[in-house]
Amino acid sequence: MIRSVNARTVANLAIASALTMFLAGCGSMSLPSLSSNSPEPVEPGVAPEMPASIRADEIVGRWGLASFQNPADRARTEAAARGQCKQPYVIGAGQSGGVVMHLADQATPQELRLKGSPSGKNYIGPAGPTPGEQDREIVSFDGRVLVTRFIDKDAAVRYGNMVYVRCAPRA
Repeated sequence: MIRSVNARTVANLAIASALTMFLAGCGSMSLPSLSSNSPEPVEPGVAPEMPASIRADEIVGRWGLASFQNPADRARTEAAARGQCKQPYVIGAGQSGGVVMHLADQATPQELRLKGSPSGKNYIGPAGPTPGEQDREIVSFDGRVLVTRFIDKDAAVRYGNMVYVRCAPRA
């Protein structure tokens, strides 16, 4: 006969083994109500790089440039940018399909990418997450007027909304 102490030990081990197997099975189940493991959330405001709805060749060219802080000044600023076509800001075509422009506070232009986002916004900036700190958001673009705003708060305050007005082709 088995003594009661040994019987209890065997029963406890059997229960512990059964409970361990049950819990292991629960951890591998994909039922959301039973699983506390949820996918890690994506950092808010940062999305993987995706194509923009504006092509690089659409913004390559000569542009008059001005900026505004107050949205009520936009029309006046567009007129001022048009007047800058005597000394245009040139957006060049990059060798990798991007555009050659300046980043905030950089003296040398470099090739930047046009990047899209799931929300439908477009950005211009270096490769990397969208929107990145060095990116500028394309606020509006109609083929003739391009308005951008830097993502970096400090640069956005200093530069405001950048208005590019396409210069007429040279005669």
